Amino acid sequence: MELSDIVVVIVAYLLGTFPSAELVAKRFGKDITKVGSGNPGASNVIRELGWKAGMAVFLMDMAKAAIAVGIAWAVSGEQRGPLAYAAMCGAIAGHVAPAMRKFRGGKGVASGGGALFVLFPEVSAVLFVSWFVISKLTRKASVASLAITVATPIGMVIDDAEAWELYVVLGVVAFVILKHLPNIRRLRTKTEPSL
Repeated sequence: MELSDIVVVIVAYLLGTFPSAELVAKRFGKDITKVGSGNPGASNVIRELGWKAGMAVFLMDMAKAAIAVGIAWAVSGEQRGPLAYAAMCGAIAGHVAPAMRKFRGGKGVASGGGALFVLFPEVSAVLFVSWFVISKLTRKASVASLAITVATPIGMVIDDAEAWELYVVLGVVAFVILKHLPNIRRLRTKTEPSL
């Protein structure tokens, strides 16, 4: 990797650390890490502060990853080149494990969706709508998040993704599912909080 590539990935990580949920919750006088599930993500904000606040967090989390991938595209000249995927991973890592907040962040769904918006805009748009439809129907954000996470590589195949792109995204999918293991356990015991 060239120095410019390393800088892009670092910038992507830093963009990923932008504390969307904390800032929105603070406007309501709450510390989102100390209410509900304690997770600083859109789902917990929806449960604690409503859909309007949650939507703001969701869109901001998408935007920071989309900007990161967009920067990589501008630097490399490739919309779906290796640097764009490195920036995607950097932004998701920053969102999930922000160093300045003791590596305690969200679960990577919205930020992954934002990266996908640049890489596969049509697929991202369908999954974005699907998340809200599924979450409204099931009242479980985790169900919607897991559903669109699993559907992401399928959408990419339909949109003619290359094999190496799928391998990268399958790694991200596995990571996001791993982050949702506590949710899966609560779903099995019917103790998962509803929206």
